[in-house]
Amino acid sequence: MPTPHNEALKDEIAKTVIMPGDPLRAKYIAEKYLEDYKLVNEVRAMYAYTGYYKGKRVTVMAHGMGNPSIGIYSYELYKEYDVDEIIRIGSAGATTKSLPLRSVVLVDKSYSKSSYAKIQNNSSDSVLKSDDELNQRIIKTAQDLNLNLIKANVYCSDAFYNETEDPNLLFNEYGCVAIEMESFALFHNAFLLGKKATCILTISDNVVTKEELSSYDRQNGFDDMIKLALESTLIK
Repeated sequence: MPTPHNEALKDEIAKTVIMPGDPLRAKYIAEKYLEDYKLVNEVRAMYAYTGYYKGKRVTVMAHGMGNPSIGIYSYELYKEYDVDEIIRIGSAGATTKSLPLRSVVLVDKSYSKSSYAKIQNNSSDSVLKSDDELNQRIIKTAQDLNLNLIKANVYCSDAFYNETEDPNLLFNEYGCVAIEMESFALFHNAFLLGKKATCILTISDNVVTKEELSSYDRQNGFDDMIKLALESTLIK
């Protein structure tokens, strides 16, 4: 049954979903990596494609920006489409000089001051963990690909233009190596519904050094992360 935000039929969504934030990145992934793919959703231009990666059926669907947006799409995927696992692949801003641009980070825990969980089901959680089994698959895949992968905590913010958070405090006090905007709601929905979720990030900017990638590189330059996510789905 389609939802107000997803016109795909239930059997058009795979059990494993890879979720970039940018709809054009979803399009890029489908066109470059998937075989026999089909566009199954374009409501609000939040493109979803289902196809095959080396014989594994997967869906690649955009989730937009921020906890409320990924909260809608991931909840519906888990609840209405019976998706088993979601791997978010996104960009993040480093909070430490030691993390250069294009570094790939696997999120262990997401710390947030977001009210998403509180409003959604009165949860008081401020730190949520990703799925260990998914993470082990991704770590194993990174080793096989000879890819340097950093497993660490991140801060999930509701505000992109944030004038109150001190990156040094986030790093030194909370162990958050980067800032992003979606992992907390995704992990909350997975926990709430008994599903699996994790998040892989590419460092697109550094809030300490002020270095940053171009918008084009953000859209099309994250192939290490994309391949890591796709390859990890092949592990039984």
